Amino acid sequence: MLSLNSKIFSVTDSTFEEFALEVFKYQFENVDIYRAFCQSLKRSPATVKGVTDIPFLPIEFFKSHKIIASNCVEQKVFESSGTTGVIPSRHYVADVSLYEQSFILGFEKFYGDPTEYVFLALLPSYIERGNSSLTYMADKLIGLSGKQESGFFLNDFERLHSVLLALKERKQKTILLGVSFALLDFSEMYQIDFPELIVMETGGMKGRREELTREEVHYILKGGFGVTKIHSEFGMTELLSQAYSKGNGVFDAPPWMKILTRDVYDPMRIGGFDTVGAVNLIDFANLFSCSFIATSDLGRVTKDGNFEVLGRVDNAELRGCNLMVME
Repeated sequence: MLSLNSKIFSVTDSTFEEFALEVFKYQFENVDIYRAFCQSLKRSPATVKGVTDIPFLPIEFFKSHKIIASNCVEQKVFESSGTTGVIPSRHYVADVSLYEQSFILGFEKFYGDPTEYVFLALLPSYIERGNSSLTYMADKLIGLSGKQESGFFLNDFERLHSVLLALKERKQKTILLGVSFALLDFSEMYQIDFPELIVMETGGMKGRREELTREEVHYILKGGFGVTKIHSEFGMTELLSQAYSKGNGVFDAPPWMKILTRDVYDPMRIGGFDTVGAVNLIDFANLFSCSFIATSDLGRVTKDGNFEVLGRVDNAELRGCNLMVME
């Protein structure tokens, strides 16, 4: 276990499959519900010879089961947002330091040193939503920045506007991270021309405003903030890693995370590049829960390993970070 732990963030393309088989073996032996799922498909370390042979646990299991290695005790439980009557997902995290390493190293890979930025979050504060993995990440990045302007601003648009103007004047590197509807609400109330600002949206529109496509959201936000592109963060309660898009809707994942697509009608059939399918996720930071997850998203993986999220499989439940502020 300790040897696996130490390898997660040094995995490379050339070692990915070998490490995936090691993680699969560990989780098969130690995560009871995952082992039962694999056995129902007649899959085991003896029969799994490559990544495409590994069973991907349906993401809905995070709603109905406690998914954690039998030799572990949770340090933290992250919980998804949901509308009334919708069962939330719960991620039982045995080692919070793995999550912190994952999001810090992932951020550094795509954006550099967090101490160079001011982080402004249009999200519920950590006090309000301490069981949200996204809010937890934002809170830690705000702390790491060491800048007094960093903080949560969901219910204080006027103060956020003043801070943005001051940061623009100082030419301070700044990231505005928020749920899409809150970014739209702010941009409609306060127009600002801040070309250097990184505006990063974290989710869709369902349940709060008229449904818009990602392209429509980005078009409005670019005009509202005076920027040429809108960044996006891809994460889930059930994951301990994030992928990022820097404006073209195509996400890049860190080396310890990989996206595959599966046939919608044959879940054990993995698709090729540039074909639309249901999204399977591999996240080695999920070492003590399950690293192999079958989601209800539709997507496409490009030849360079990046990916797009194109929608939801029919009849999939509503989900998304925007639901955090509906409760």
